This record gives sequence, C-alpha cells and structure tokens, in this order.
Amino acid sequence: MTMPSNRWLDKTQPQTLMMATVLMYINAGLSLLFGGLLFSPFFLVLLVIGPVAGGWGIANEKKWGYWLALTVTVLAAALFILYFHAVSIITLIFYVALIALLLHPESRSYRRTWFR
Repeated sequence: MTMPSNRWLDKTQPQTLMMATVLMYINAGLSLLFGGLLFSPFFLVLLVIGPVAGGWGIANEKKWGYWLALTVTVLAAALFILYFHAVSIITLIFYVALIALLLHPESRSYRRTWFR
C-alpha cells in the first residue's frame, strides 16, 4: 500500500523525525513573523521556504527533504552564530535542537531504510 504524498506530518515516523518536522514548521513560522531580514530573497528561502519544503519532504519520506532540511538548518544556525546577538539565543537553541534531531541515529537509520 502506498502512502499519500501530500501529508504535512507523518505520525508513523520515529519521534525524532516527527519532532524535527514540527520544529521546521515552527522555525519557518517564527521567521516569517519576526524576521526583519526577510526582505532579501536569500533569507526568505533560507528561513521560510526551505524549512517548510524540508519538513514536507521529511513527512513524505523523501531523501531530498531530509537533506534540504539538514542543509537549511545548518546554514541558518551558522547565520545566527555569525550575526549573534542576545535576542537570538533562543533561536540558536531551536536550530541546535533541530540539527540534533535530524542527526540522531534513529532518524538516520529510518531515513536510510524508508526514504526514497
């Protein structure tokens, strides 16, 4: 039986991937609400469109979704480290947690087994 490829969250995935997907959406929403840098197309793609696409790809078990989510998250974390100020410490904690969830052995094992 094939899975529908239009879901936003897959509750059958390991908890690490499911939480990573939710955090991708939360980070994108917060970036959209509070992101003053979003006037640049690069930051719009990096902080909003990329995480949503990556989260959707993970929820639909796509390899490109996992790699996009990991790439966008690492780039965003690097951006916040380079331009760090006290207000963004919580944002940085979210990105570090997201990287940990994506690189968790359970997430990587599930990706290797089930993602197409």
